[in-house]
Amino acid sequence: MRDDAFHADRTGLQKALDALLDVTYEPHGSELPETLQEHGLGELRVIDLLSPHIIGGARRLGAATAFAHMDPPTPWITWAMSMWNASLNQNLLHPDVAPVARDLEVRVTGWLAPFFGMSGGHMTPGATISNLTALWAAREVKGVRRVVASAAAHLSIEKAAHILGLQYKSVPTDDQGRLLRSELPADMADSALVLTAGTTSAGAIDPMEPGGNAAWTHVDAAWAGPLRLSDTYRDRLDGIESADSVAVSAHKWLFQPKESGLVFFRDADEAHNAVSFGAEYLAVPNVGLLGSHGASAVPLMATLVAWGRKGVAERIDRAMSKADALLRYLRAQSDLQVFSPNASGVILWRMQTGVSAEEIADGLPVGSASIGGGAGTSWVRHVAANPNVDVERLTREIGTFLAATGVGP
Repeated sequence: MRDDAFHADRTGLQKALDALLDVTYEPHGSELPETLQEHGLGELRVIDLLSPHIIGGARRLGAATAFAHMDPPTPWITWAMSMWNASLNQNLLHPDVAPVARDLEVRVTGWLAPFFGMSGGHMTPGATISNLTALWAAREVKGVRRVVASAAAHLSIEKAAHILGLQYKSVPTDDQGRLLRSELPADMADSALVLTAGTTSAGAIDPMEPGGNAAWTHVDAAWAGPLRLSDTYRDRLDGIESADSVAVSAHKWLFQPKESGLVFFRDADEAHNAVSFGAEYLAVPNVGLLGSHGASAVPLMATLVAWGRKGVAERIDRAMSKADALLRYLRAQSDLQVFSPNASGVILWRMQTGVSAEEIADGLPVGSASIGGGAGTSWVRHVAANPNVDVERLTREIGTFLAATGVGP
């Protein structure tokens, strides 16, 4: 008996594609079932049911004023590759199930690792798992018992220390949100120092020099890591090549669909050996935290091959230039305060009057602003994840809001 649910239906796939390409979608349609129904509706009816909710109800990360979060639009080549992945369901845990997909991951990590001075690594679902894997390797290889990071480090760092049974020490930051090296412990022989390249709130980049006598240096470059591919901005991360490990979120500034991350090691063989386990049902050791995992390297490889290094860099450079343009506009307004220069495409600002950052963000177009923290207060936050943002339109919207408050011209 043939079960057609497991065979391609051109009508259904075309219907799904048409729904995806219908840019007029708004949230509407029939209510979703409250409970699991005894009998299904069939695939074609489900597309009609879900498309207004899933497609119409989602934020448009490539919209003209989308400038609020570290979540980029994705190139269409990744949509095609993700469809291929879903249809093939490769499991990289087993070479027999994913012979080509495993090779593609090795190849992609091999292409990217040298930009960070690393010898290799592997893919993860994101920087949270990459950070945990790197600190796990640090514990196993160097016997670290403590993790030291700035007060602006991502919460995944303290979370990883907790999971791994390591002590955690937070170090103060300077007035731009960067780790203060003068506040590091004098003796770090038992410690992993974590530096951040692109803090979540302010985009700050810690000084990348090695951490004195730290047993291990890890760089959480989830956000700003891809600057290393840019001729214009790569020097902002100079020193990262001296780290022992680096984490990057490919689903940020490499424009990949979630969930796509990377962890790199200066000595990948040593680190991988330290975090590998075997079992009688495995043909090769299982490296890292994940067991079964999919072929997330496929859309990443497709993007890199389609664009090349220069194509990736051009889009990052364009996003950075949009952040610079916004920064110039904000600095020209006498009643506004800007938190810091543009280090990695994250811009924070606020009004000098009594209008709160939350009120400003609520008054701007949806998806154009979020809230960030710096110097113990809240700021309006814009993030240059969208290379196609219309900065002129965004500044007009900001100007309109300021005029309504009596601040603008």
